[in-house]
Amino acid sequence: MPALADHLARYRAADLFLDTFPYNAHTTASDALGAGLPVLTRPGQSFASRVAASLLQNVGLTELVAPGQAEYERLAVELASAPERLRGLRERLYSAGATAPLFDIEGFTRDLESAYMRMHERCLAGLAPEDIWL
Repeated sequence: MPALADHLARYRAADLFLDTFPYNAHTTASDALGAGLPVLTRPGQSFASRVAASLLQNVGLTELVAPGQAEYERLAVELASAPERLRGLRERLYSAGATAPLFDIEGFTRDLESAYMRMHERCLAGLAPEDIWL
C-alpha cells in the first residue's frame, strides 16, 4: 500500500492475527495491536520468538500467549468459532490504547531522554556505565 494509513487500515478487516513461529512478528504485531487486531502467539526460547508475547503482556492480553503448539492451535480454532469473544478482545485492546505503555509514545520519549541524560551525567562524572532502569 502506498500510504501507511491504508496499510494499517487493512488490519481492521481481520478478526485475529495468527503469529508465526519460531520467528514472531515484531513491528507487524505492534501495528496489528495498534489497529485493534488481537494477536495470537506462541513464544519460544529466543528473543525473536518472544516479542509478540511481550507486546501482548504490555496490553494486558496474556490469554493470547499459548504455551505450546497444541494450545496455539486449540485457541486459534476456539477463537475462530467465538466472534463474541473476539469482539471482547478487541474492546479490551481498544481500552488498553489509552493506558498501555506500548501506545504511550510521549512517555517512551520522556523515559528514553531521561536515560540518555543519566548516561551523559555518569560519563561527565567519570563513572563507569551501569544498567539504567526506568
